[in-house]
Amino acid sequence: MSAPFVSIGRLSEHAGRSVSLRGWLNNKSSKGKLHFVQLRDGSGYVQCVVFQKSVTPEFFEAVGRAGQESSLVLEGEVVADARAPGGFEIQVKGGAVLQSVDGFPIGPKEHGPDFLLSQRHLWLRSKRQWALLRIRDAVITALRGFFDEHDFVCMDSPMFTPSACEGTSTLFEVGYFDRKAYLTQSGQLYAEASAMAFGKVYCFGPTFRAEKSKTRRHLTEFWMLEPEVAFATLEDVLELAEDMLVHTVAEVLRRRKPELEVLERDLTKLAAIQKPFPRMTYDQAAAILKDTPDSTFRYGDDLGAADETILSLRHDRPVMITHYPAAVKAFYMKREPASDKVKCVDVIGPEGVGELIGGSQREDDLELLLHRIREEKLPEEAYQWYLDLRRYGSVPHSGFGLGLERTVAWIAGVEHVREAIPFPRTMYRMEP
Repeated sequence: MSAPFVSIGRLSEHAGRSVSLRGWLNNKSSKGKLHFVQLRDGSGYVQCVVFQKSVTPEFFEAVGRAGQESSLVLEGEVVADARAPGGFEIQVKGGAVLQSVDGFPIGPKEHGPDFLLSQRHLWLRSKRQWALLRIRDAVITALRGFFDEHDFVCMDSPMFTPSACEGTSTLFEVGYFDRKAYLTQSGQLYAEASAMAFGKVYCFGPTFRAEKSKTRRHLTEFWMLEPEVAFATLEDVLELAEDMLVHTVAEVLRRRKPELEVLERDLTKLAAIQKPFPRMTYDQAAAILKDTPDSTFRYGDDLGAADETILSLRHDRPVMITHYPAAVKAFYMKREPASDKVKCVDVIGPEGVGELIGGSQREDDLELLLHRIREEKLPEEAYQWYLDLRRYGSVPHSGFGLGLERTVAWIAGVEHVREAIPFPRTMYRMEP
């Protein structure tokens, strides 16, 4: 091969030139002396025209025998063609079939979700999953870029923890030499310690919840981005969350428009994600739900999925709900003075996607935090290091957690979060 190897995603830089491509046969049709090969290489898709007179007989026959997912090397000229996907096609002059595949398990016919999840290692190659997971990548890049621009330091939290963050009922217990440990539910408590050292930090990694839930919004392993800011109030992190989501959606629109179009995403709904976001208190949300005929909500309860959907469908952008009853929120959230409410926020995504963000101002008073730990009957000894943060230089501080898969599913416009992560883990699935 004398022509340089290039990626399909950069073919526009090589119009009129000869290039070499390496990839997999996504689809093929043949008409007499012509093979039309749709090649994918991970960066994109391109149609490659193999004309019998332009290549050796052996290569033409080998392409004719090659089935879906055969691996190929193709050399040819990049020709602009407005009718072709991506605006270019390749007039093939030669190449090689590295492996000829027959009987790839995932064909063009409809397959059920259980079959596709069992074949997830191969399903990732489909155009829909290619688009979805490239959008996930762009969301991650946008989030990290946002926090870098705002002078945050990434300080990742451990996966093994000796105690609960969000409640003991959803912990995965694991053996840790001669002790018990738990897979982390959240990196927040450790991010608070990091914030007392670095001011503005975030952690970003997998978290685990042993929730016996089979809904489209839940996974047992999912990724969370969790910023924590020293000296910040609840209002400060409301603004931070708003700016972060606006930035992230704009970046995905800028970088991944072709992938969004593959998913037939309504881009006008993403373009509407601008400041300001609507805000309401828990009491205001409760009043709306009380006046909604189909709602079964009872005042004092946490908001359920159906309640979140009712509230989200009233707006074309995320809605911020603040000041929930302390009884339904975590022990570390700061109470409003002389109130049963806490300084917290849930950010509910539009289009019925559910909670994207949960956050709060943290309790910075040692005695009040200790009282809450005892009230929740949490193991006091396991939280001594956390209480040290209030003993030595305690300050007001706040933060939140963003669920990556729900955010990706919302931006991409897909219904189930299991498609928004490369290898989903659910209550009934741990393979492949």
